[in-house]
Amino acid sequence: MITIRYTLNLQGKIVLLVCSVVLVALLATNWLISKSVAEDITEQMGRTVLYIARTIAHSDVVAEGLAGVRKESDIQDYANSVRSLTESAIVVVFDMNGIRKSHPDETLLGTHVIGGDEEPVLKGEEYLSFATGTVGPSLRAFTPIKYNGQQVGGVVVGIRVDDIERAVAENRKRIFITMLLGMTIGITGAILLARSIKQTLLGLEPAGIAKLLEEQNAMLHSVKEGILAVDLSGRITLANEAAISMLSAGGTTGNPIGKEIDTFVPNSGLTRILKTGISELHQEQDLNGIHIITNRVPILVNGKIVGAIATFWDKTEINQLAEELTGVRSYVEALRSQAHEFMNKLHVILGLVRLECYDQLTDYIKRLADDQEAEVSFISKRIKNPAVAGLVLSKLSKSREMGVSMTVDEATLMPSEPEIVINHELVTILGNLIDNSLEAVQSASEKKVSLAINTDNDMITIQVRDSGPGLGPDVKEHIFKKGFSTKADNRGFGLYLVDSSVKRLNGRIEFSTSAQGTEAVVVIPAKQGGKSV
Repeated sequence: MITIRYTLNLQGKIVLLVCSVVLVALLATNWLISKSVAEDITEQMGRTVLYIARTIAHSDVVAEGLAGVRKESDIQDYANSVRSLTESAIVVVFDMNGIRKSHPDETLLGTHVIGGDEEPVLKGEEYLSFATGTVGPSLRAFTPIKYNGQQVGGVVVGIRVDDIERAVAENRKRIFITMLLGMTIGITGAILLARSIKQTLLGLEPAGIAKLLEEQNAMLHSVKEGILAVDLSGRITLANEAAISMLSAGGTTGNPIGKEIDTFVPNSGLTRILKTGISELHQEQDLNGIHIITNRVPILVNGKIVGAIATFWDKTEINQLAEELTGVRSYVEALRSQAHEFMNKLHVILGLVRLECYDQLTDYIKRLADDQEAEVSFISKRIKNPAVAGLVLSKLSKSREMGVSMTVDEATLMPSEPEIVINHELVTILGNLIDNSLEAVQSASEKKVSLAINTDNDMITIQVRDSGPGLGPDVKEHIFKKGFSTKADNRGFGLYLVDSSVKRLNGRIEFSTSAQGTEAVVVIPAKQGGKSV
């Protein structure tokens, strides 16, 4: 047997719940109001017939007729006129023996009242009673009649129970119509509410939302980048494991969720993003001694800022990756330049072979081998840092390819390999300064570039000279600005990176220019964070 299960979606559940609540509330209200209305109508009609009975009891016509002062027939005429005006079912006046003196049916005049509820009134009491008389079940009001202080009889005014029930039924009908109207409004409101909630949830069902939330949480906590998000009030709403780990490493411990961002991470910059709405990308920041690279962007919903989010990476890890990438790129660049040189040399060798100039060929090959060995031996002995040495060798090959005479000063000396962070910054500084010089001499008649690196008195000094046209005063003021370049578009980042690296290493950079060319001097402390480079 196959069992088919039908599960209501979110919209159906909301409509069903709201309709059920409205229906139960309206039914309960209808029952309470109907009961209250029935009691009120009965009480109101009872007061009405009692007032009519009192009016008749205080009539001189009725009192004098029972006392024998006037004709008894006047009582019947008066009672009929009152019954006609008040639309009462029955108006009966009787003497102290219970004998009727008035009745809608004149054939019953002189007969005893029936119903069995008339005894108290003959004893001077006034009251309401339900009894069955000549007109059937009715609500009856009894009032004693007195003449000159002496009771001479009583009056009963009645209204049929059918009339009471008819009035109650009419009011219940109005209540029922009102209930149906309320039910219609409730159902319509439930459907509109369900649709609104569905749109707010982007059409997702609760199970889908839960699954999506679990997937997002897994994704957030699996990435190595730190992620912090705040709401419009500046309270932290999201922090993944990488963010908590980096914050803990910087001395900021505890669960960040719900805390003020300015208190928990004072220099996060997210409060500024909430105010300005402007993204800040690739910003460097010190997080209690941990250097990070961060992106800060506003969170927008329908064009309005509802929060801000920051993603950040440990700069040490980025530097390690960059160091690996720089080493590979330097190696590839060196291979490319050397391959180009090698092809040119092969062409020379091929020409000498074809010309059968074997003596010259022997001298040429020996000279090439000696020059290459001398160059590599000189650089490796003077520069102990493999990354920097590889970079310098690649730039020497590149300079020969570009037709530039590049030399390394014989006094150059870097006796030890620095820590990874400084190593990366040195590669950035050297690479960009040499590239700028190589490009600067392309339009010069004499193309020369020289490099010198010295380590002395706890300072590293880098000097790069070129024979280019130099820098004009207007250019010199802007050379360190990001994106500024006298060349093509999408340039102007080299010296900006150099300046940033020098500042991070607490060093300084100076440019001097003349008709003979330009010289850049970079001085960096040889000790960073207590470590010697």
